[in-house]
Amino acid sequence: MKRVVIKIGSSTLCDEEGRIDHAFIDRLVREIADLRRDGQIEPIIVTSGSIAAGLEVLGQEADRPDDMPTLQAAAACGQVALIDAYASAFAEHDIRIGQVLITRATTADRDAYLHARETMGRLLEMGLVPVINENDTIAVDEIRFGDNDTLAAMVATALSADLVVVLSDIEGLYTADPHVDEDATLLDSVSELSADIEASAGGVGSWSGSGGMVTKIAAARVLMAAGIPMVLCEGHRKDAIRDAVAGKNVGTTFFDEEAAGLHARKSWIALGSQVKGRVVCDDGACKALRETGSSLLPVGITQVEGEFSEGDPVDLVDVRGRLIGRGLARYGTARLQEVLGSQGAPEFVHRDDLLVF
Repeated sequence: MKRVVIKIGSSTLCDEEGRIDHAFIDRLVREIADLRRDGQIEPIIVTSGSIAAGLEVLGQEADRPDDMPTLQAAAACGQVALIDAYASAFAEHDIRIGQVLITRATTADRDAYLHARETMGRLLEMGLVPVINENDTIAVDEIRFGDNDTLAAMVATALSADLVVVLSDIEGLYTADPHVDEDATLLDSVSELSADIEASAGGVGSWSGSGGMVTKIAAARVLMAAGIPMVLCEGHRKDAIRDAVAGKNVGTTFFDEEAAGLHARKSWIALGSQVKGRVVCDDGACKALRETGSSLLPVGITQVEGEFSEGDPVDLVDVRGRLIGRGLARYGTARLQEVLGSQGAPEFVHRDDLLVF
């Protein structure tokens, strides 16, 4: 069986009135159950929708509040309704589920991350379907994953999945924004995230960026490095999961056949914590990182952005702003500014704490 992570966005899960689309959940679960029964997949669901479900329960879907306590209260009651919808749908096929709620505060701690991974793995061993969501009841911007795309990638790398299927409200990745460019065409497959592809996604060079296609490209980048294919497709497409598992053209497939895969710890570095800043590396440093697997020294850094401390994740970009890697800082912003460009200064990111894309 293929271990498949299925990510469902809020826009796919909800109808035009912002209510949970129970008919869609029933169809989706039926497709998953059929594939599971036939021995084709071992499914893992990453779902959004707790706040939308909660606003429906509270009768506020037409007038969405904007204060955090009310939204978190909506998530609290909405998560109950959401998990009940999945539990009821799967029960029709004699399948049990297990709920897992996570925030970046959970995965940022290495031990907590490993415990979460072990829990999800044990659910699969026991024959249950893990249903995973960000814990919106307590999550705030500082500890959020984003639109669950990053969470899906983290789950996939943690559990060594064979495939990630992202069900969205778009057909896939286009050469340009199809809403403003009538000549934009759908890309069937992507094996390298070039500058043109990043630009078509709205730009992914900002370490603080989140949402929309940006988070999907960011998730795809790590999955491609890990050697895990990701399929991005329109969520209501008939047999989307079945066709994706069969290797048929469904939306856009992101996959690098030459990727060597990631050590589990480097997957955690890439996705476990929110990136706190970024450093700009000169061409010589970029070449050394990519070709010789060296550590990053301050002599090769030309610019520093953000406030970070020892142990925080930082993005590494080239002088053109393209992301080339991610690593754990050996010291904070102030200290790095002091030794910036210095010969003989201690390494800023050790190669054991560095992931090069």
